[in-house]
Amino acid sequence: MQEQQDLIALNKYNTIVANFTPRKMQRKGFQSEAELEDNLIKDLRDMGYEYLDINSTIELESNLKDKLERLNNITFSNSEWSRFYKEITTKTKSDKIEMIQVDGYSSLLSRDDGSIKNIKFIDKENINNNFLQVISQINNKEGSYKNRYDVSLLVNGLPLVHIELKKRGVDLKEAFNQIARYNKESFSSGNALFEFVHIFVISNGTQTKYYSNTLRDLLNKTSNESNHFSFCITFSDANNKAILDLEDFTQTFFAKRTLLNILFKYCVFKTDRELLVMRPYQIAACERILDKIIISHNYKLYGTRDSCGYIWHSTGSGKTLTSFKTSILATKLGYIKKVFFVVDRKDLDHQTMKEYNKYQDKAANSTKNTEQLKKSIQDINSKIIITTIQKLSIFIDKNPQSSIYNEEVVLIFDECHRSQFGKMHQNIIKRFKKYYIFGFTGTPIFEENAQANNYTTIKVKNDQGINEERAVQATTERLFGKELHSYTILNAIMDKNVLPFNLEYYSTMKEKENITDEEVRGIDKESALMNEKRIEKIVRYILEHFNQKTKRNVSNIGFNSIFATSSVEAAKLYYKEFKKQLEKETNPLNARKVGIIYSYVANDDRDEIDDGADSLDSKRFLEDALRDYNKMFKSNYSLSDFDAYYKNVSERVKNRELDILIVVNMFLTGFDSKYINTLWVDKNLYFHGLLQSFSRTNRILNDVKKFGNIVCFRNLQEATNESLKLFGDKEARNIVLLRTFREYLEGYSDSDGNYNKGYNELVEELKDRFDLAKFPLNTNNDKKEFISLFNEILKLENILNVFDEFSDNNILDEALKQDYQSHYISLYNELRGDNEKTPINDDLVFEIELIKQVEVNVEYILMLLEKYYKDQNQEYRNKILKSIESSLTLRNKIDLLREFLELIESTKSNEDFNNLFKDFIKEKYYYEFNKIIKEENLSSETTSEFMQHSFENNKFQDKGGDIDRIIKLPLFAQNQLEIENKRQNIIYRLKSFFERFIDLGILNIINNN
Repeated sequence: MQEQQDLIALNKYNTIVANFTPRKMQRKGFQSEAELEDNLIKDLRDMGYEYLDINSTIELESNLKDKLERLNNITFSNSEWSRFYKEITTKTKSDKIEMIQVDGYSSLLSRDDGSIKNIKFIDKENINNNFLQVISQINNKEGSYKNRYDVSLLVNGLPLVHIELKKRGVDLKEAFNQIARYNKESFSSGNALFEFVHIFVISNGTQTKYYSNTLRDLLNKTSNESNHFSFCITFSDANNKAILDLEDFTQTFFAKRTLLNILFKYCVFKTDRELLVMRPYQIAACERILDKIIISHNYKLYGTRDSCGYIWHSTGSGKTLTSFKTSILATKLGYIKKVFFVVDRKDLDHQTMKEYNKYQDKAANSTKNTEQLKKSIQDINSKIIITTIQKLSIFIDKNPQSSIYNEEVVLIFDECHRSQFGKMHQNIIKRFKKYYIFGFTGTPIFEENAQANNYTTIKVKNDQGINEERAVQATTERLFGKELHSYTILNAIMDKNVLPFNLEYYSTMKEKENITDEEVRGIDKESALMNEKRIEKIVRYILEHFNQKTKRNVSNIGFNSIFATSSVEAAKLYYKEFKKQLEKETNPLNARKVGIIYSYVANDDRDEIDDGADSLDSKRFLEDALRDYNKMFKSNYSLSDFDAYYKNVSERVKNRELDILIVVNMFLTGFDSKYINTLWVDKNLYFHGLLQSFSRTNRILNDVKKFGNIVCFRNLQEATNESLKLFGDKEARNIVLLRTFREYLEGYSDSDGNYNKGYNELVEELKDRFDLAKFPLNTNNDKKEFISLFNEILKLENILNVFDEFSDNNILDEALKQDYQSHYISLYNELRGDNEKTPINDDLVFEIELIKQVEVNVEYILMLLEKYYKDQNQEYRNKILKSIESSLTLRNKIDLLREFLELIESTKSNEDFNNLFKDFIKEKYYYEFNKIIKEENLSSETTSEFMQHSFENNKFQDKGGDIDRIIKLPLFAQNQLEIENKRQNIIYRLKSFFERFIDLGILNIINNN
């Protein structure tokens, strides 16, 4: 039976190939971008794609009409097509994607005879009925710049996939940047058919990745720091073997059935208008579960271990999305009555429902109590139910005769590592008769890490051949059945879906030598570890090194942290010490916001450990801490509504409003925030608990966040190695953990024998090859080599800055670095420019994000200016000028700040500095504002209101009704291109004006005028 099941499960209809064998490449010598494109098109034609030989976006229209007529068995009249085409092409990009993705995937056509016909764009029921074509080198002359697109794939005439190519050896990020320029310059221009694109594929031949069309838009809304390239996806087979080479990628990803499945089955268009494209391991897991359900149903295996299994996917790999898509597809199987998604804490109940309903509105029902769970079970329209294991267990006890027990149901369990879980699990499987049970976990329970007091029962045959129940230690396999798919932390880090860890250990008390952790584990050392001098020392270290570890700087850009303590009592002591030391802090830049959260009573929903602390005392302490919290955030939370406090703390951590959150066990599992990069640890952690806790820090965000930072005040080295060995393999440590400080400083050879230069070597090379006297550089080759070298220094400096030793070992003087950085930024502006000019080399990439992370802000410069104003110290003057010239964001303010610098040199220092600055900026603001008004013939009142609104929202909105009310241009003119250029020039001037005066306290000046 098992052999038959596997044969069915790994059939040819699976989207993700089980085990891909790369083709033997026949390349010889250099391969140009044109040759790469020609080979791609040849492969696609061999795979059944029709090559459409057209040259412009205009020609796409007639092909689209032809394909939609064929798909819908209709002939459009000229007037019908004109109306229909105008309707679909004038929609927004999100509306276009929604039109393809939502149920119906069609649009209504008003026929000439007055009737209405539903025109579908995709045939999802019969996937082979869709027609695929490939086009290349399409010209779009309608945008702000003329662009030529590499290769696009059409599905029924619509360009749903765009492929951007670079020759081998070119940085893949440049292909990504190229698409960014197309998005800005031309995709939305003309007939805007390229706004239908769902998936972008980028490749330099050697590496290939894909991502969704809305990724950049969504991250722009949520964070100006997000580096979207980090979120590009690597394709792989079901064994997580990466498929990188373009020829291999083409054979798998672009296989017709695979591509259509990914586009129309494994994409999710969220309620916030974001298109998610699932990763290959998510698709593989989803298909393994669905295969198991279908097979078990066909062979009536439901209600047995053969209908169960578990998915081992690393923390941070997107288990919620995988479970959501699995749940949705399972409900489409006619025989499945309900899908239960079961969590072990009510905060996860709420969090999961929130995520599910973001994926699809009203997709799931969350249950506040057992009575509501009962109603959801009885509701025929409630297909997916999210509940806690506690509520489900209580429902079973109270409703022993419910009809749901005889229906075919799917139960999907999220992380469940609690001691009482085994009993509840047994209760569930005894009651339900036709279940399919699946577990999702990032850290499975094996024999090695099973809890001693956690048991389950299994049926085994005794010596007489009779089945009898036997109590055994609960492991993931014993509870859920065999592993269906795995994607370990090792896989995730190699794919760059999560970050590696940087572990640092700090000794805070002396212990006898040669005593292993195993020998002292049972000894009560907590009283010694909670010594007030030790706690004072640790808190001082955290506050002194917070900026360094979390990469905070004068502009306060960076991350935040969690502090894991051993007990509620320890958490309380640390909170008191943080308060004490912060009350003495005089520098506002170091005034850290510290919060604390724990459960003060035995609580079935939160597995908190009080370690003997008095519950009443713990409650009173938390009430006092809540008063601090309410004062800090002007809120009004109380312990009577602990859940509201919990959720608010969660949001403030995610928004970086809390710098340090002190916890015991809460927030160490199941909590995700991309802005957490540091975990301070003063507790013993083992196996799954250790890896779960560490994994709070390693969500990808941008180029600045290269690793999760773990600062240990206990010796967790052996425990870490054991955990990584268990959940990765014996080589996991070399991949999961960052290299040493010395290796990054002095250089190292990787596992493939490739030598990587260290920071010191690169700095010496920079000084030797690019003496400051040689600037400005003349040749394109010199410019390219300088940018490349400085990029490498920036990347290594970004890693090294987190090490305490670096400040004493940095051989690049700060002033010298600022000089080099000034030239680097000048080259960036010269080669990229405000209009994203074509760079001198197609493989040129600037690490601008790493520059931004150490940017000084206006407040810092003003502080230096005020100091210089008071004592005329030349050192401050030099520092001001160097800081301005080496800054990316202050360059549009250089002349303003320099002029103000000259002003304060000629002004008596007894005048008020703040008033002097405000008067200066006020004069400059209105002079430049009135100049734009006059030269562009704009309404002063309307433009003034628009600019104030922009400053209030800290964002210049260059699209929409507000900007259109300012720019009054003729709708009909002979030269529409000239009119559009005029409009774009006005927008450019106003936006430059906005960026020039933002952050200069301009709102006060406007409002007090």
